[in-house]
Amino acid sequence: MFRGITKVNMDAKGRFALPTRYRDRIAETCENRLVITVDTEDRCLLIYPLSEWVLIEQDLEKLPRNHPAVKRILRLVRGFASDVEMDAQGRVLVSQELREYAGLGKKLVLMGQGKKFELWDEAAWKAKEAAYLEGEDAELPEDLLNSLPL
Repeated sequence: MFRGITKVNMDAKGRFALPTRYRDRIAETCENRLVITVDTEDRCLLIYPLSEWVLIEQDLEKLPRNHPAVKRILRLVRGFASDVEMDAQGRVLVSQELREYAGLGKKLVLMGQGKKFELWDEAAWKAKEAAYLEGEDAELPEDLLNSLPL
């Protein structure tokens, strides 16, 4: 499981280094191969170990292709999906298209989200975090609220 928030920097070539605490797990589970794609709700990127991405692709194949919302998701998520490999220094190269989509600058936030990571521009994450802390989108349906394990 990937969890926690880490500030990372992107170099001029579009690379950032994954924190050392994740590197062994990535090497073991997917031989350093990752897939980076876009989040369809927020301007951030999603980073999956290849083994997890394969499961997502299988689920995407089951969706009804004639539905407009499904077409949108497939075009964005699959269309932007980029296969990358973590190098010996733990760095990952983010394509120019993905950097532009998420508005990534030099200062980034990498956030573990269980089986994947989110990669945010630091300023964008701070704005989203502030909105969350002020209660934006805080209303949950009662059945969902009651099922939270917190």
